[in-house]
Amino acid sequence: MTSPRSKTSSRAFAAFTIAMVVLCFGLGVWQLQRGAAKHQLIAALTDRISAAPAPLPPQSVWPTLTPATDEFRRVSFTASYAKLPDAMVYSAGSAVREDVSGPGTWAFLPARLPSGETVVVDAGFVANTMQERAVQDRAAAKLVTGEPVTLTGYLRFPEAAGLLTTAENRDKRLWFTRDHLAMAKTLGWGEVAPFYIDLETPVPENGIPQPGPLSPHLRDEHMQYAITWFSLAAALIIAFAVWARGRRPAGEKL
Repeated sequence: MTSPRSKTSSRAFAAFTIAMVVLCFGLGVWQLQRGAAKHQLIAALTDRISAAPAPLPPQSVWPTLTPATDEFRRVSFTASYAKLPDAMVYSAGSAVREDVSGPGTWAFLPARLPSGETVVVDAGFVANTMQERAVQDRAAAKLVTGEPVTLTGYLRFPEAAGLLTTAENRDKRLWFTRDHLAMAKTLGWGEVAPFYIDLETPVPENGIPQPGPLSPHLRDEHMQYAITWFSLAAALIIAFAVWARGRRPAGEKL
């Protein structure tokens, strides 16, 4: 005969198992939903990057631009690099540039539009700078001629620093996140567009900084994660069935 305490324990274990099965199944469904959203994002990014460059949006619509709808859009416009301090962002490589590997820095420079607004441009990668300014200073000086130039690139939005992100080094004008708004505030660039431009062309004669086409590769492992969660749910059901069968009194049928 089964004791009342044993029955209570069995019911509690059964309730716990059901809750865990529901949780695992729910997480599996959530991963499938995230996978579907990721597929849509990949398709959208592919379309934006492969599209012909459009004119830079006018200042009047800048507040309406968002990463979800406008990140990686190709644009083309005329501007002149401003005679202001440049900034550099340290990087160990790039997830969106197939031609970039190894450590270096991204050269961020403010550029003035003919209408007077300032747009920040990531002019390209400077390899093996090891956080020193000399190489980038020489490269930036060659760009800042005061002459207007036609720039083609991609709309990008600022990154947020994480809890473990190294703080910027203001003496070196060195950042560890692509936060052009923080750069503008610190370096006196004035009011700038809420986005920056990841430059594709033109390429300087000596190739420094090194702009280029983007090719973002987003991880898409949601199906594997979903299968894992569904498998855990199935394993819990099987384990509970085996446990329940072992606790049946001899001769009792299911």
